[in-house]
Amino acid sequence: MRGLLLIDKPKEFTSFDVVAVLRGITKQRRIGHTGTLDPMATGVLPVLVGNATRLADILPSNDKAYRAEFRFGIKTDTLDIWGNVLRREQTCHTLAEIEAALPLFTGDIMQMPPMYSAVKQNGKRLYEIARKGGEVARPARPATVYSIKIIGFDEPEQTLTLDIHCAGGTYIRSLCDDLGEKLGSCAAMSSLRRTMACGFSLTQCVCLAQLKEDGAEKHLLEPQAALRGYNEVRVSEKQAARFLCGGALDISRLTLPAVPATSKAADEYLLVYHKYRFLGVGKLDETAKQLKVRCLFD
Repeated sequence: MRGLLLIDKPKEFTSFDVVAVLRGITKQRRIGHTGTLDPMATGVLPVLVGNATRLADILPSNDKAYRAEFRFGIKTDTLDIWGNVLRREQTCHTLAEIEAALPLFTGDIMQMPPMYSAVKQNGKRLYEIARKGGEVARPARPATVYSIKIIGFDEPEQTLTLDIHCAGGTYIRSLCDDLGEKLGSCAAMSSLRRTMACGFSLTQCVCLAQLKEDGAEKHLLEPQAALRGYNEVRVSEKQAARFLCGGALDISRLTLPAVPATSKAADEYLLVYHKYRFLGVGKLDETAKQLKVRCLFD
């Protein structure tokens, strides 16, 4: 069994919990998720199964989309409502104030990663230090937020719901905390649902209970489904035989796609087919003028 499963991750499951459940359902050991979701977050979690795990480091799209709820007037050590409360205060923010502040958090911004995060510093993950009661100075990191849309604001309750489209590595909890600070108060994230990852949306996902009932095979996509955005190249029977034996192909003997791929990373790779048979992924070596084998799937 190999391919891609699109899971709607449930609340109170870590991403590794999902992998453990899938190992039980599929009886496969080689399973890996493509991007960590916090335990209390839900939503899109693409999971690679079998030898499709070798694609994890060349997925073409690292963009994410989230629906997040923020609650003003509370600050915690985890930057969400499930952490230890450090401060509470009455707030009376208005929609106009929020609308004025949000543009400051779009585009290329700098964020300080939360202490409760998997970022490594001096060889240790920040959450390991935080769990022992420690805190360390940490440099701000670049992040990109493409858009923020207000979905709802409950002024009496001081809760805000946003749709956020961002690049991978953006911390929504930090964005929430920074927004609260910018408005002169504090805020904590109260819910998070990932609505898009790796180009896949929630409507394409299946919950674990349904997957167990149906069987994984019903929902398993081909490995190349994870590589949406890559261009394709068709090769001859002789070229296919050479490629499957690990041999590089002469670029001058290939009809390369004229249209650029959808991302810079995807420009380096091509999905290699013989007729309608998927052989694997090739990496372009412009210096050697060759298409080299990145991984095989035949």
